[in-house]
Amino acid sequence: MRETVKVALVQMAPALGDLQRNLEAHLRWLDTAEAREAELVIFPELSLTGYLLQDLVAEVAMPLAENGLLAPLLKAGGKRDLVFGFVEQSEGFLFHNAAVYVSGGRILHVHRKVYLPTYGMFDEGRYFAAGRRFQAFDTRFGKMGLLICEDAWHLSSPYLLALQGAHTLLVLSGSPGRGLAVREAEAASVQAWERVGKVLSQFLTVHWIYTNRVGYEDGLAFAGGSYVADPFGNLLLDGAENVEAIYRADLPLSALRRARTLSPLLRDEKPELVLRHLREILKEG
Repeated sequence: MRETVKVALVQMAPALGDLQRNLEAHLRWLDTAEAREAELVIFPELSLTGYLLQDLVAEVAMPLAENGLLAPLLKAGGKRDLVFGFVEQSEGFLFHNAAVYVSGGRILHVHRKVYLPTYGMFDEGRYFAAGRRFQAFDTRFGKMGLLICEDAWHLSSPYLLALQGAHTLLVLSGSPGRGLAVREAEAASVQAWERVGKVLSQFLTVHWIYTNRVGYEDGLAFAGGSYVADPFGNLLLDGAENVEAIYRADLPLSALRRARTLSPLLRDEKPELVLRHLREILKEG
C-alpha cells in the first residue's frame, strides 16, 4: 500500500436544479491549483443538482452513463479520481440520491443513499427511492466505501463497509447549519458531524473524509465544515463554515498499520455474533 494519497475536498454551493451551471462549476473547481495537485477530488452530496429539489427531481435525473452530461466531467478528471453527487434515474425509472466514484475517466462505483431523512426540515423519502446496500470497492488507493449524509448517522453503515475491508470512508453531505455551539459562531450541527467522524474513525480504524456543501436554498443555509479524520480519531483537516473553498490534505495510509496494530478492533469483531442476535431480534419483532 502506498504511503499517502493527496485529496481535495470541494466545499461548493450548487445552484438548485441547474445542471449546466453546476457542471461548469465542477470544471472550474477541477482547474484550481489545489485540485490539479490532488489524486482524489471529492464533491458534496447532490453537487450536480442542488439539494431541495422536490418536484425537480425527475427533471434533473439522468441514467448512470459515461456519455451525455457526465462525459465532460469524467474527461476533466484526467488522471485524478473523482467523487460527486447527482440524481440517478434507474432502468425502472426510480430516482436515487447517488454518489459516483470515477477513476481513469470511467465510472468505478455508484452508491445510492440508503437512509432518506423524512423528518423535521427533510423530505427525501417523498422524492427518492432508497438504496439497498453498502458495498466497499477497490480503488488504486485501496478499498474504500461511500456514504451519503444520513447514511453516516446509522451505526451499521460504516460498520458494514469496514467489515468488508474499506479503510477509507468518503462521506458526501448536504447538511444545514443548526443550533448554536459553545464556541462562538460555530453551529452545533458542525460540531456534531465532527464528533461522529472522530469517534467512528477511531472505533473502526479508518480514514474518514467528510465533504459538506455551503450556500442557501429556499432560506436553508448549508454549513460547510468539511474535514478529514485519521484512524486515531485526529482531525487532519478542519474546514471553515459557510464559505466556498477547496481544501487539500495528505491522507497518510501508513497510519492504518499503526492504528490497527495498536487497536486491533476490527480483527476481534464477531460479525457472526451480531448476525445471530439480529436474527433473534427480527424474529421477536
